[in-house]
Amino acid sequence: MKLAAKTDIGYGRMENQDNYRAARLPDDTVWGLICDGMGGANSGKLASQLAAQALEEYFDQSLDDVVPGQETQFLQQAVQQANRRIYEEASRFPEHAGMGTTVAGALVRGGHAWLFHAGDSRVYLFRAGELRQLTRDHSMVQELVENGAITAQQAATHPKKNIITRALGVNPSVEVETGECAVRPGDVLLMCSDGLSNPVSDRTMARILTEVPFYQAADALVAKALERGGQDNITVLLIGVEPVAPAP
Repeated sequence: MKLAAKTDIGYGRMENQDNYRAARLPDDTVWGLICDGMGGANSGKLASQLAAQALEEYFDQSLDDVVPGQETQFLQQAVQQANRRIYEEASRFPEHAGMGTTVAGALVRGGHAWLFHAGDSRVYLFRAGELRQLTRDHSMVQELVENGAITAQQAATHPKKNIITRALGVNPSVEVETGECAVRPGDVLLMCSDGLSNPVSDRTMARILTEVPFYQAADALVAKALERGGQDNITVLLIGVEPVAPAP
């Protein structure tokens, strides 16, 4: 298993309100996540920092104890803990009221990936030259698409594209969406904030992942988003699935 990541403030923001965390364990279990904060002043940055820190602490303290079959429950508990930390901080300090953050991440081990997300940050699977979105945006525009009110093409330029319907920290609890899929050697899981997925098409992302070596691909994806205007913070996290080495 291998990891690569890149974050950039972009050209349209005064600060970077994205955060990411990732780790590889001795047994080759890998986890990674990204958070895209929302809120006035420094609140969005604080929310994403609190979420990323809380999740990292939970993974560090509890992941070793997770037995097969408990992965989804573990991820749900981790996200709820992060949600509570943000919500309690906002309750204590009125200047941070309403702050929140998206989250999207994956836990990978034993040829399997468990996914979790809330908001419009995304997880994709890149396999054999094709890129497939594994998460569904929790956004107003996505609901309009699913209800047949607008097309996917219209959604791409909709004026309310950035209004999300789920986020960590806004309420005492959050409905986190989970999923799972098999992974195999050569696969890449791509996690990103909307600073990448808004300006860069899936086709272009797939081309970059095909043409650029793994450890340079995150930089290349961010560079493409900057080339397309870079109006938002941009964060990319890649997990590469490698063959399992035989026991000595």
